[in-house]
Amino acid sequence: MLKRKVFHRTGVILVLQVIGLLCALSAQADDAVRAEILRLAHEDPAVRRQAVMALAKTGDQRIEELLESYRMGSIYIWKDRPVLCEETVADDGMNELAPLSDPLTRRPLMINGRQAVVPVGELTEIIPTRRERRLAARAKFLLRLSSPDAAMRLSGAKKAGDPPGIMESVDLLRDLSENDPDKKVRYTARESLLLLRLNEGTAGEEGRLRAVRELGEMKSMRALPRLRELLREITGKDPEAGGPAAGPLRTARGLVRSHGAAAGHSAEQIYRRAIRKIEIHQGVVDSFGSIFQGFSLGSILILMALGLAITFGLMGVINMAHGELMMIGAYTTFEIQRLAGHTPDNPSDWYYMLALPAAFLSSALAGYLIEVLVVRHLYRRPVESLLATWGVGLILIQIVRLRYGDNIGVNAPSWARGGIEIMQDVVLPYGRCFIIVLCAFCVLLIYYLMKRTGLGLRMRATMQNRDMAASLGVNTGRVDRYTFAFGSGIAGIAGYAWTLIGGVTPDMGQTNFIVDSFLVVVTGGVGELWGVISSGLGIGVLTKVLEPAAIGSFVVGAIWAKVLILLLIVIFIQFKPAGLFAPRGRLADE
Repeated sequence: MLKRKVFHRTGVILVLQVIGLLCALSAQADDAVRAEILRLAHEDPAVRRQAVMALAKTGDQRIEELLESYRMGSIYIWKDRPVLCEETVADDGMNELAPLSDPLTRRPLMINGRQAVVPVGELTEIIPTRRERRLAARAKFLLRLSSPDAAMRLSGAKKAGDPPGIMESVDLLRDLSENDPDKKVRYTARESLLLLRLNEGTAGEEGRLRAVRELGEMKSMRALPRLRELLREITGKDPEAGGPAAGPLRTARGLVRSHGAAAGHSAEQIYRRAIRKIEIHQGVVDSFGSIFQGFSLGSILILMALGLAITFGLMGVINMAHGELMMIGAYTTFEIQRLAGHTPDNPSDWYYMLALPAAFLSSALAGYLIEVLVVRHLYRRPVESLLATWGVGLILIQIVRLRYGDNIGVNAPSWARGGIEIMQDVVLPYGRCFIIVLCAFCVLLIYYLMKRTGLGLRMRATMQNRDMAASLGVNTGRVDRYTFAFGSGIAGIAGYAWTLIGGVTPDMGQTNFIVDSFLVVVTGGVGELWGVISSGLGIGVLTKVLEPAAIGSFVVGAIWAKVLILLLIVIFIQFKPAGLFAPRGRLADE
């Protein structure tokens, strides 16, 4: 027992010593920063600029506010120490006084337990020149280059090379490009260095052409607009009007042509080859992006069409309210978010996992009620069931519009932001990856339910021959209700998933998904699981591939993409009226 107490006391002492050492090191670092702030008042402009750069290289994020105060003229010297005064006050005698704060921590400067308030005449003002104010404005991005956070360093490295460029960042970028532990940061820093070299006067013409070659080898999509602009200068055509280049462009063209050959190729050829490499890479990136977006859209269509295919294949009911069941799932997700108090600034990521079963159950309950109150009275009356469910959908839309208005926002959980880069510039967003995985899980669940459970056996028996199943003791009415509710719940999951990538409105299902869902069902084959999967992915991918396509100056766009897909499906149905996978059972016989 005594040894345990001694060990515990020793551990506490060590922890306190470590904390004390860290506090001492932090105080020393703050003192060094304050010493640099004092140099901002030096008579030599070069020393002042060095001080700004030294502050930027600390990586201390508090420096960003400090430099902004410096630009606004709120930093002073009082008794050989830097102080902050953002606003003066007047006493009863109309004397102007300055409440003082620490420029680094921005806390009130305390003397004898009270904030120091001194006459303005005791302060020495630090007045930055215009050049120094511009340097301080750019220094906040230099701060990011020295940040311990890789995302901040990446942001700073990218901004440093964007027009007009931050030339003071060259040394920091060079260090990051060689030594940063993050591969993406190293790449971006090197890319920004090369972009800075393209600026006139930062390198000789041979250095500029080498930078063009390297940017082409790197397949830098950020460099593409700048390289095209320089090529237009070389060829003598105004990029806006298409005519001869104006004075500055002719000057730049003359500079490039004065060094017309390098490694056996003219400057124009070097630019064209670099641009061609980047354009090919951009085409690959765009193709990957379109296909992946098509897969995620196809996953939503599959989730929508799964329940529709089952209910249509089982009961022959055309449910025009299926899109509103999707909408109910999306609004349930919104309500769970409100209950959890989730916001981007105060994330409660657990809400999204809780919203999954809630969205399924709320839509399933709504579907169960629709079947009991409306649909079961209209079996074998397809036109009446279509009109009735369409009316139910309109009622649901108006109820939701009265409660929530025309648009709401669902904040994605923090883990769904960002993405994984599988190859250069090809980023797969986490949110869309989750949707694809969720769709695969639902497909497997439905397959297991249909093939491995008693309920699935009764559902398939009813689908293939309703009268025979009833004669064998299957309660076909109960099977209809459960099946309709289950299909409605899957639509709710589709709405839940859509909140990650799209807006939530009362008419979202009717406007965007109900027609596409029926197209998926008809193209794949009514009541066929594999047909739904194949046609859903096919339509989703084809939609996203067609949307950015261009014929000359005409861009297809979202509306014409839907029109073209509809035409293709109509032509396809002429040759395969039963769809990819012909239906079996009662609907096939009819």
